[in-house]
Amino acid sequence: MQKQCPECGNKIIGRIDKKFCSDACRNAYNNRINKDSKNLIRNTNNRLRKNYRILEELNPNGKSKTSRARLIEKGFDFNYITSIYTTKAGTIYYFVYDQGYLPLENEYYALVKRND
Repeated sequence: MQKQCPECGNKIIGRIDKKFCSDACRNAYNNRINKDSKNLIRNTNNRLRKNYRILEELNPNGKSKTSRARLIEKGFDFNYITSIYTTKAGTIYYFVYDQGYLPLENEYYALVKRND
């Protein structure tokens, strides 16, 4: 029985466990199969990277304060964070890697940098 390449349909010649006729077909097949999940991951990582850059820019000295409007104006997306830290007193900090923010009153935020 002749095996066919799942990408192009050509005959597979070579080892008995070979699945594709060439590296190009193997790569094309795997790229096509993984495209959707890779796009989701790439888009999420891009959002996290942008949020990180915004927090880093607005917090150059490791501790500062800014408004919600300023964060949004810069393109910050509050839906993308990497972790949440709750203090013993119940204060909740939201982090994008080591850059974090704490919601304050009147739509202001304390910006912090975690020093681990």
